[in-house]
Amino acid sequence: MPMAPKTTFQKSSPMKKLRIALDWTPNVNHIGFFVAHELGFYQNLGIDFEFLNPKDDDYSATPGKKLELDMADLAIAPFETVISMNTKANPVPVLAIYAILQEDLSSIVTLKSSNILSPKELDGKTYASYKARYEDHIVFELLKNDGGSGRLQVIYPNKLGIWNTLLQGKADATWIFDHWEGVEARNRGVELNHFHLNNFKIPYGYSPVILAKKNRIDSDFELLSHFIQATKKGFLYAKVHQKESAKILKNYVSLHELEHIPLEESISLTAPYLGDEETAGFMAEARVHAFANWLVQHQLEDARILSKTLFTNALLEK
Repeated sequence: MPMAPKTTFQKSSPMKKLRIALDWTPNVNHIGFFVAHELGFYQNLGIDFEFLNPKDDDYSATPGKKLELDMADLAIAPFETVISMNTKANPVPVLAIYAILQEDLSSIVTLKSSNILSPKELDGKTYASYKARYEDHIVFELLKNDGGSGRLQVIYPNKLGIWNTLLQGKADATWIFDHWEGVEARNRGVELNHFHLNNFKIPYGYSPVILAKKNRIDSDFELLSHFIQATKKGFLYAKVHQKESAKILKNYVSLHELEHIPLEESISLTAPYLGDEETAGFMAEARVHAFANWLVQHQLEDARILSKTLFTNALLEK
């Protein structure tokens, strides 16, 4: 993709609004956005930043759907959303433009008190699903790769209540971020068993990533480049200034999370995976291809996806 000519926003220039649909209620994965907003990194580049909290509409529309319908200019989602939007019946050409985490910090979890100590022991048990396109199949394969049959009862609770479904014993397993819900569980004295996909031969992609429509990248390359630069600056600031960043995050998270999640601990666990000046936001072709190829091999996607452009690192370039 050709680089657009550099432009410097002047203070007299009108602010350009960018709305980003969050993948979940505000949490540590969003710390870079909140830091960049509070410290004026966006404003200094002429960007009027607004985040859309799924709690405001009770998750009635996914981030991908909000992006598709132009209810948002950008969206946060796992990489499989990029693949899904490009290959669904009515494709929406989107690209991943920034990887928030350089490693997968998620896992399928069970309560230790359940004595379900490995994925195969989930055969015949209940899994609380977010109803993402590939999610259930990924979890089925997790069981099979551990020697199970893949028989699993899947339920679809209210998305924002899925974590509580596990804690209340209404489901035997669900998918969480170890550095957020995992921290909450530990702080509440709830012991979990964690099953990480890469330990069971599932080459999971980047999660979460920032998504944008291809045509928006082409038409507003400079604006989105400035947004990515400010966002990267926000995440790297949070990595170094964890105490100050925890104070900023405190202004965005719910009272429940303030009570149960030590924010500095969560940021500390997240910081090593935010990358550095060279790697923050970057996506590797080999990792993207490995996940896409896995989906094809398991007949979850058509082989045509392997030839599609699904991400760009161009906006990271200064």
